[in-house]
Amino acid sequence: MATGIFAGVLAGLLGVGGGIVIVPVLFFLFQGFGVSPDSAMVIATATSLATIVPTSLSSIYSHSKKGNVDFALLKRWAVFILVGVLIGSWLVTRVDGVWLTALFGIIATLSALNMLIRTNKSALFQQLPAKLGQSVMGSAIGFFSSMVGIGGGTLSVPLLTLYNYPAHKAVGTAAAIGLIISLPGALTMLFIGSTPLDAPAGTFGLVNIIGFVCIVPLTVLFAPVGATLAVKLNARNLKKVFAVILLITGLRMLVQVFM
Repeated sequence: MATGIFAGVLAGLLGVGGGIVIVPVLFFLFQGFGVSPDSAMVIATATSLATIVPTSLSSIYSHSKKGNVDFALLKRWAVFILVGVLIGSWLVTRVDGVWLTALFGIIATLSALNMLIRTNKSALFQQLPAKLGQSVMGSAIGFFSSMVGIGGGTLSVPLLTLYNYPAHKAVGTAAAIGLIISLPGALTMLFIGSTPLDAPAGTFGLVNIIGFVCIVPLTVLFAPVGATLAVKLNARNLKKVFAVILLITGLRMLVQVFM
């Protein structure tokens, strides 16, 4: 429940996707219940994707009313994102959890460094690449996001802004990308994933239903609170603080894998 509150506030305050918060918290929390690190990571990944489904629907509605969802881009990318998601979520049901932990640690560390270093989000290119390049981008976002249980915004927003894509449209479009990633990803892990023997109570497939029920209502409830705080607080400094916490978390997960 505390994770749901924290993820909701951060989502509204900084525009950070819930998965980047939910996965590491559940990963360490499940281990506190006696779950092995390998099992904890795959269950955290699947549960995080499940929580993103309802929150992304709410976010899409909000952003689309403001005209910030690029449906033309989604039409071009949807199939490639979906292919990446199906491959990635299938792999989650097959690979050792230690590799997922390492992958999440790398993505979290790079995301944190991006927040700390590229504060002005200056574009490196003037426009998006050709169709082939965009298909690779979409597939990669779907693949890596589903593998580590995040909604896509962590990867798609900085990637799109590198190509001089408007930041507000990148955030709105990322919400829709999150639904394309989370829904098939969560369903694949729910119905194809084999529940580990040491899984916590309430786990079906690889999704922990108790975690889902506790997190989702509070994430949705507290996202507006974060949005209100964003008006009153210095979001830029808070983003740096979160980036430092995320960097420490990512490095901590990498240490657990390699040390």
